[in-house]
Amino acid sequence: MKYPPEPEFVAFIGIDWADSKHDVCLQPANASGREFSVIVHRPEAIEAWAQELKLRFQGGSIAVCLELTKGPLVSALLKYDFLAIFPVNPSTLAKYRQAFTPSRAKDDPTDAELQLELLLHHPDKLKRLDPPSRAMRTLQHLVEQRRGLVDDRRRITNQLICALKQYFPQALDWFAERDSVLFCDFLERWPTLKQVKHARKATLEAFFREHNVRYPQVIEKRIRAIKTAMALTEDLAVILPHQLLVQALVDQLRVSLKAIARFDAEIETVTQSLPDYALFRALPGAGPAYAPRLLAAFGERRDRFPDAAAMQKYSGIAPVTERSGKKHWVHWRLQCPKFLRQTFVEWAAETIPRSFWASAYYQQQRAKGCSHQVALRALAFKWVRILYRCWQTRIPYDESTYLNALKRRGSPLLNSIAQPPVPI
Repeated sequence: MKYPPEPEFVAFIGIDWADSKHDVCLQPANASGREFSVIVHRPEAIEAWAQELKLRFQGGSIAVCLELTKGPLVSALLKYDFLAIFPVNPSTLAKYRQAFTPSRAKDDPTDAELQLELLLHHPDKLKRLDPPSRAMRTLQHLVEQRRGLVDDRRRITNQLICALKQYFPQALDWFAERDSVLFCDFLERWPTLKQVKHARKATLEAFFREHNVRYPQVIEKRIRAIKTAMALTEDLAVILPHQLLVQALVDQLRVSLKAIARFDAEIETVTQSLPDYALFRALPGAGPAYAPRLLAAFGERRDRFPDAAAMQKYSGIAPVTERSGKKHWVHWRLQCPKFLRQTFVEWAAETIPRSFWASAYYQQQRAKGCSHQVALRALAFKWVRILYRCWQTRIPYDESTYLNALKRRGSPLLNSIAQPPVPI
């Protein structure tokens, strides 16, 4: 990513951040001496420190190096237009420290000074932080936090399933979707088999109709299963504790479902203000969950990645190749935004039943002996190249156009479609 020439900085600062305080190492541009100080992590202290810098250097541009691209400290510093933030990878700083301190001794003021030295001696290796628009930053935070809530929902659902297996396993057979309002309402009203067996048929029919179960045969089948079910155990020492646990987990699951719904509504509102959303909404399998995540992954700065390979490496989809002498090996990329890689891999799995060539490519990789996850990462690798092209040209993806391009190139992928499928 190319930037215009940086203005002449009047001072350089390295900051070693922490939860309660930040160590600072400052060096004016026209001096060789270094000043050390500590900022308490409070808005008033950060504001006073920034205003003191502005007054001292008369509003000139100041370069700041720290191990963050986002977080409370970055949000606080971005308010000041005279501060230019240059993030450094924490592993880069750790190895730089170890190069001069083989004993692995570590101290916060020393780390701040090392960041200052990286800024002074290796400015070509650092890129200035240029945050996207407010709408894009909002979307990036929303989709990532929503995924955290989805993980909470899955965790709670798994705990709920485990608890029901101890005394009321029939409920798991009657409902395929365990993370739904229907399942929560059922367990809240009838948390044990004994209670639901005592319910009248008319009461059960009314309950299912109120929850949009419209097919009479489905309702009749469930009621018949309820009335003929046999208890796994009659031991109250087992039933009572697990019943209380199920009721507590149902309350937690309700909160998670409501929170996810609120996030979905806000994400839909934000995406409508971003013009590139149409590019990702048209993708197979994207839907309301993955389209915003893909949009947040690419962002709105088209000069951010010079080519598709840069995006593949940054996201962690591309593997790492290492060579030393006669040795050569390829391994999983460890240093990458995990949520970004997760987005591409999970969405690639959604395209297999919805994209003709994606299904063929996945089956081709499995036929070569690749595991499910390896085949998904290979598919995501190809998808990133396609998405990058659509993103750069602002042309929505079209399946028939891509298939015609494969046909013109004589791709062997089209010949592999006739092979028998490999089960996922």
